[in-house]
Formats: sequence, structure tokens, C-alpha cells
Amino acid sequence: MGLLARIRKEWFIIGIVLVILSAKVHPSVGVKGGPLKPEITIAYIAVSLIFFNSGLSLKSEELTSALLHVRLHLLVQTFTLIFIPLAVWLLLQVLTLTAIDQWLLRGLQTVSCMPPPVSSAVILTKAVGGNEAAAIFNSAFGSFLGIIVTPVLLLLFLGSSSSVPFSSIFSQLFMTVVVPLILGQVCRSFLREYLERRKPPFGAVSSAVLLMIIYTTFCDTFSNPDIELDPTSLLLVVLIIFSLQLSFMLLTFAFSTRSGSGFSPADTVAIMFCSTHKSLTLGIPMLKIVFEGYEHLSLISVPLLIYHPAQILLGSVLVPTIRTWMVSRQKAVKLTTLQPI
Repeated sequence: MGLLARIRKEWFIIGIVLVILSAKVHPSVGVKGGPLKPEITIAYIAVSLIFFNSGLSLKSEELTSALLHVRLHLLVQTFTLIFIPLAVWLLLQVLTLTAIDQWLLRGLQTVSCMPPPVSSAVILTKAVGGNEAAAIFNSAFGSFLGIIVTPVLLLLFLGSSSSVPFSSIFSQLFMTVVVPLILGQVCRSFLREYLERRKPPFGAVSSAVLLMIIYTTFCDTFSNPDIELDPTSLLLVVLIIFSLQLSFMLLTFAFSTRSGSGFSPADTVAIMFCSTHKSLTLGIPMLKIVFEGYEHLSLISVPLLIYHPAQILLGSVLVPTIRTWMVSRQKAVKLTTLQPI
């Protein structure tokens, strides 16, 4: 793959690095009250645009085929929104005794509370040849569920800014998340044929807006001289994130392939990716709303910014191995069913 092709493929990851560097060089541009006016353009317009875009692109009509696979959906949503937050919380009881930056550790807890992403788990499930319909359903359902569950989990495990009351958080979430999402779905019902014919770059639009949110978040950090990022803590957090992802994938694999589980090899693939992936697209805007006023918001955001490329990288590396396992397992199942009793 040539350099330009690689840049086009990885433009979002490169963009994250560039906007953070830009925020370091010119933090005054994106701070509250600065030229970009993030308290309006980001807090309301950008966040609403991301969720309107999600509603417009979400193919809810494709979800009906996967709707009745209740056990699979229950496993995925329970694992990602209950088990992972609790497991990370228990781990942090030990890690808080270490020298790792406490704000980065809080960031690990915020990652654990996030719903599954709208796209990456589906893309990787499709790449392996797994149950794509189940992946689409759980990504979409998890996103809707996360609008309610994620803020509750964040407030439960971390608390919120004392300057933003609970009712204010949910009213802002409703206006900037739920309403645009519903509007997007309503618009999609009228524009379905046009959207499917033209295939607008929904993912690129959301990613570009997301880069703006990341930029202003880090502008706030770099404009505050009291905040410093410890390189050792950062490296340890990266190692912890990769270890957690791999552990959770192995755990879901073991659980869904155990004797009598009732899940097919294709189901296992969807379970592994949907249960362990976390949404950056939903996560960053939610953190911006729930932790409005936190001077350490960008440090809390760092683990989520690491988790996103890490889950794509780890998933992409494992795709050939998982595909080989799935094909061999499917052949074995087919041979077993063909054998005379």
C-alpha cells in the first residue's frame, strides 16, 4: 500500500494527532470564549450534528432479521454495559494504589461505561464473515441504550461536575443526542432511496466533527498550566488498554463457545467484537456534556482516544486468525450434521 493510500485509510488517527498538536501550539483558538466559541459550536451544534448524522445513517430497517436473537443481544449488552464497568472498577481499586495518574485512571473508568460503536464492530465482524445482522443490531441498540445507561454509569462511578445538576445533564443530552437521533431517523425514512443510491460519507462527516471536539477539549487542557501529562502513566495506560481488550475478547470467546452455549461460530465473532468495542463517536460528546466544567476533562478523555484506535488495530490484526477458526469450526459443525446417526 502506497503512502497516500495509507494516509487516506488512516486519516482519522492522523487527524487526532494533528489536532492535539495544533491545540498545543495555539490553545487560545479553541478555549471557551475564544474565536471558535466551543461553548456553543461544540456543546450544541457539533454534538447535535454527530447524532443527527448517526440517525440518518443508521439502517434500522436491516435490524429486524436479527431482532429475535435475544440471548445473543442480552449477552452483548450485559457484558459491555454491566460486566466491563464493574471489572474495570475492581481493577482500579488496585491501580489507584500505584503512581499512575489518577485522572487517566478515571478515564479508564469512563471508557468502560461507553456503549458499543456504530461502525467498527460491524466492519470487523463483516471482514471475518461473522453474523453481521447481529453486529448491526447490537451496535445500533447499544447506541440507543447508551444514551440513557452511559450517563448514569458515569455519574455512578465518577460523579459529575458540581456546577451541572443531574437534570441539566439529561435535558442537554436529550436535546443534543436523542432529538437529533430521532430527527435523523425520520429524515432517513423519507430519503432512504436517495441515501442508498448516493451513499453519502456519513462516517467521514462524524469523524471530522469529532476532530473539532477533540481539538477544543485539548485546547482547554493546554491553556491550563497546572495540568501535565506524565509519559510513564500514559505508556502504562496504553499497555493496560491492550491487555483489557485482549482479556475481554478471550473471555467472550470462551463463554460463547462453551458446550451448550447455543451460539454459532458466526455468532461468536459478532459477540467478541460488539461486547468489547467502545464508542468514541458517542463517548467524547457525552463526556463533554456530563463533565462540563472539569479542568481535567481532556485527561479523562485520553484513554478513550487510545482505546478507539487500539480496538481497531487489535481487531484488524486478529481478523485472519478469527476467520480461520470460524471457517474450520463451521466445517466441523457441517460434517457432524452430515454424519448418519
